[in-house]
Amino acid sequence: MKSTLLSVGLLAWLVSIVSATALTYKLAANEKACFYAHTPKDNSKIAFYFAVQSGGSFDLDYEVTGPDEKIILDGEKERQGDFVFTAQKVGDYKFCFNNEMSTYSDKVVDFEIAVEDEVRAQLPAKQGTSPEQTSALEESIYKVSGQLSTITRNQKYFRTRENRNFSTVRSTEKRIVNFSLIQCAMVICMGGLQVFVVRFFFQGARKGYV
Repeated sequence: MKSTLLSVGLLAWLVSIVSATALTYKLAANEKACFYAHTPKDNSKIAFYFAVQSGGSFDLDYEVTGPDEKIILDGEKERQGDFVFTAQKVGDYKFCFNNEMSTYSDKVVDFEIAVEDEVRAQLPAKQGTSPEQTSALEESIYKVSGQLSTITRNQKYFRTRENRNFSTVRSTEKRIVNFSLIQCAMVICMGGLQVFVVRFFFQGARKGYV
């Protein structure tokens, strides 16, 4: 029972030290959108993930700047990214997505910004629980947390692949339908042209015969 309570307390602590924001945003053509994350203390870890789900060539420009307007991360025509960096200063960090290179294609982008502390909290020892048991339980919880993070990132990757494949299928279907309509219109036009030529030929032959 005590081990269960200790596990629940440690899980609650793990959740409390991580501040995450996961969003899906539709970036219009020629638009630049910025989002902010605040770090409460120096040397906090920031995890930044994004993936373009649909639109155009599935690419955009991104830029991450610190409180002193210094560029930390940037890239051009990237489809997705997964970064972890140390926020050395307290303040607001800006995460910008730029779709100004696109003149007509909107982009749907999923992204997540997570701010977490580096320092591990020291759990108070329970009566009847040795420090070795507490440490072993803490390490087990951290391993489970790491495995859950890996599973979450794999799910994001597969979701991105699925969305891109569906977008490719929809684009292919649209092209096939448009090509079929054009082909039908060409067949009708060719049939009408043939009828016109045949009628013109017989009408001309009759005039020559008379």
